[in-house]
Amino acid sequence: MEQFTESQLMRYDRHIRLREFGERGQRALCDARVLVIGAGGLGSPVLMYLAAAGVGTLGIVDGDEVDVSNLQRQIVHDTANVGISKVQSAEQRIAQINPDVKVEQHPIFLTPDNIGQLIAAYDFVIEATDSFAVKYMVNDACVAQGKPFCLGGILRFEGQVMTYVPGEPCYRCLFPEPPAPGDVPSGKVVGVLGVIPGITGTLQATEAIKWITGTGKLLTGRLLTFNALTMNFDVIPFGKCSKCPTCGKHNG
Repeated sequence: MEQFTESQLMRYDRHIRLREFGERGQRALCDARVLVIGAGGLGSPVLMYLAAAGVGTLGIVDGDEVDVSNLQRQIVHDTANVGISKVQSAEQRIAQINPDVKVEQHPIFLTPDNIGQLIAAYDFVIEATDSFAVKYMVNDACVAQGKPFCLGGILRFEGQVMTYVPGEPCYRCLFPEPPAPGDVPSGKVVGVLGVIPGITGTLQATEAIKWITGTGKLLTGRLLTFNALTMNFDVIPFGKCSKCPTCGKHNG
């Protein structure tokens, strides 16, 4: 990357002042490519904070359109954008936050046929959906390609976050199979407090920034959970499963 402009030095001043970051860390962010799968409740804070942080390229995967029922929690969108593609809406907001960030729109739904090619072009993947099928799809594809990722989940007043890097336990080490249909109700059925995806997505964005800059300790082999009603945060350690059908075949 070329030398920072005066405007960029001002924009990223608080990062550059961090002893753990400096210009080196900010350059790493500006050169990074992050894929965000889902531009909804979790994806909103992820995209906005990564854009503000100066992540150079953000890929956005979402085949849905903005609906008025999204606006209670999906803060990357606004009332004026109801009815348009979520990836288009998100790109407009990102351009307002940081015009230096390049956005690559993928207005599609993730499938086993397209996930491999999509994630291959990025350094880090963030899973930000409410679909167990997508979570397992992202886990399996990222492990196979040796691609680090961060996964988030929310429901009602609770959230959870974990991160994977090659060689560490994957999502299937913790939860070998998806829950049976109906075992875990969706937020559409039981609701979700609007700030919960904000808290969770912000934690996911933090994990991405930490991985890109080599700062701090990631949530690898650890599941962070929180309950906003009690404000209890817990970190549950877990190890590699010797019989894991995914990372047992791909040891990084």
